[in-house]
Amino acid sequence: MTLPQFIFSLLQRDRRLTWQQGTDTLAGILFFIIAITLFPLALGPSPTLLHRIAPGILWVCALLASLFPLEKIFTSDYEDGTLEQLLLLGYSPALIAAVKMLSHWLLTGVPLLIIAVPLGIMLSIDLSALPILLTGLGVGTICLSLLGGTIASLTLGARKSSLLLPLLVLPLAIPVLIFGASALDAAQNHLPYTAQLELLAALLALMLPLCPLAAGAGLAAALE
Repeated sequence: MTLPQFIFSLLQRDRRLTWQQGTDTLAGILFFIIAITLFPLALGPSPTLLHRIAPGILWVCALLASLFPLEKIFTSDYEDGTLEQLLLLGYSPALIAAVKMLSHWLLTGVPLLIIAVPLGIMLSIDLSALPILLTGLGVGTICLSLLGGTIASLTLGARKSSLLLPLLVLPLAIPVLIFGASALDAAQNHLPYTAQLELLAALLALMLPLCPLAAGAGLAAALE
């Protein structure tokens, strides 16, 4: 099997499993919708207030929603022996981790991006700021998938990893949250936002090579 075929087959397998038993992924998406919808109901129809706090609402909810399926990113393959079989076939642990992180982003991050547009409009975000919302969330959700996948691999097989995982991911995700929300807030107020997006891109450039390597080491250690 060639490398592209391996990547495609693993992505297809994750997509199929998500459709069959992806309650965590669906729960994360529903949480994102419901949590954001509650803010206008609780704060009242005040476009000025919603406009001011919308960046923080969207980014915090996106961060929390991305945590829902993180525990299962490696767990099912670890428990049924798939990870061990892939390693025995000679595939690199870092490659396996990278594909699983990509799968997490495609199945969680992309739906959040699509849903964020109507929810952002509901929160009175300027239409001119929507491209910045999508750009920031696009880069930010990839960072969250890389970071979350790394922590998930390091806690694989640990007791109560479902409780440990968010406690480890949330503090490390704070820079992504700050830069993403700040870029959107600046765009809404017609201020420069390029620096924040560049910092987000720098974080992504740092995580892209390091996170799969660290996650691969975690997978190899868990399977020893």
